[in-house]
Amino acid sequence: MNIYPAIDIKEGKCVRLIQGDMDKATVYEEVPVRAAVKWQDMGATCLHVVDLDGAVNGKLCNTKTVEEIIKSINIPVQLGGGIRDMDTIEALLDIGVEKVILGTAALKSPDLVRQAVGRYPGNIVIGIDARDGYVAVEGWQKTSSVKALNLAKKMESLGVKTVVFTDIWRDGMLQGPNFSGIAEIIENTSLEVIASGGISRMEHLLKLKKMGASGAIVGKALYTGDISLGESISALKGEKRCGQKE
Repeated sequence: MNIYPAIDIKEGKCVRLIQGDMDKATVYEEVPVRAAVKWQDMGATCLHVVDLDGAVNGKLCNTKTVEEIIKSINIPVQLGGGIRDMDTIEALLDIGVEKVILGTAALKSPDLVRQAVGRYPGNIVIGIDARDGYVAVEGWQKTSSVKALNLAKKMESLGVKTVVFTDIWRDGMLQGPNFSGIAEIIENTSLEVIASGGISRMEHLLKLKKMGASGAIVGKALYTGDISLGESISALKGEKRCGQKE
């Protein structure tokens, strides 16, 4: 199972939010590149980067920072936040993004997902962000009437292979992930599921691996020191690149 250190970018800085609230941002690194290099040096084999401003505004806002991160490291980067059309997907792949995460677009533009997966089958990941089991969109500002599992099944039918499942209420709270929500998708689809939201202890990572999660995104717990990246990688024997199975 891969561990993805999270780098969330807001106004050019590396921050962590609480339950996706843009007004509750704590800056952990003024220069996100430093965080990227740090996690790589500590053994990370892949990074999860989010353009928070892009997620809210519907278009990328921190492209320059993303480019700087990619140029500064030699491990794969998956990026989400404000990616809503093929031109943006192609531009990101051109600058070296390994995998593009579609969130709002997955719910609102299934044709885009179909087209993207058809053209770049190994480079498209779907972000399913849930609030009380229902999919939230547009930077988590709006909650739809679509259940997370139903969206996962629909994405699978379109050819998607991997999803990131985030429980919004758990995000930034350090109280543990939504194991039942994660298990529901793992058990009812053949999708690879990357878990996100609330992971704060080694025990959480070990349980996720046992459940069959393909990856775990860890954010706040790494920045606060609640989780040691090096120790976690060793414990999980996760010395593999993004997308590879053990």
